Amino acid sequence: MPQLGYRLKILAIVGLLLLTACSQTLQRQTCVELPSDVSYCLAPIAGSGQNPQTAVTERSLTQKATIKTQSSQHELLTQLELTAQQLTLVGLAPLGQPLFTLTYDGHQLISEQSALLGSQFKAEYLLAIMQLIYWDEGSINQHLQNGYIQGYNCDAGYCRQLYTDTQDTAGNDVPIVTIRYSQPDLWSANVKLNIDAANFELIINPL
Repeated sequence: MPQLGYRLKILAIVGLLLLTACSQTLQRQTCVELPSDVSYCLAPIAGSGQNPQTAVTERSLTQKATIKTQSSQHELLTQLELTAQQLTLVGLAPLGQPLFTLTYDGHQLISEQSALLGSQFKAEYLLAIMQLIYWDEGSINQHLQNGYIQGYNCDAGYCRQLYTDTQDTAGNDVPIVTIRYSQPDLWSANVKLNIDAANFELIINPL
């Protein structure tokens, strides 16, 4: 497994060099619209700890991501690098072709992406989803409008749900995003995220 992670890091570096030849660099918005009029603005880097009062833990993760929609399924490899100053997320196709590099310093989000992705690729949505998965719930809630996220014990290692403030006919808050983790250590867990209204599922497996 360590050798696989090393190879993927080398692929990411090579991918960055190739990406500059056929890519576009865009400054993205840092706020996104989610279902049911819920909106989320990217939280600062400092909100990535398990406790919002703790310092950022530097992390380097290699992951396999599977994205499923009603009509398609896509797989990619990702390399996530987190420091106290910056979050960098590199995406590669399964055979190593570079797709995107996202850089977020807590204020600006820069997307360097392959022209093959076209205009449909929205870096801010991908990074927002990553924060919903890994960032501290207290930090996330400070940057949500018309909704809130809450963790709870479930039949998996741990679960989270993002709720809209709009209640159903029975007076219950309505969940719009469900996240299930294979273990309580979120950064090491296998993750499954579902957005039912969008027929969207994201599965993340650490490598």
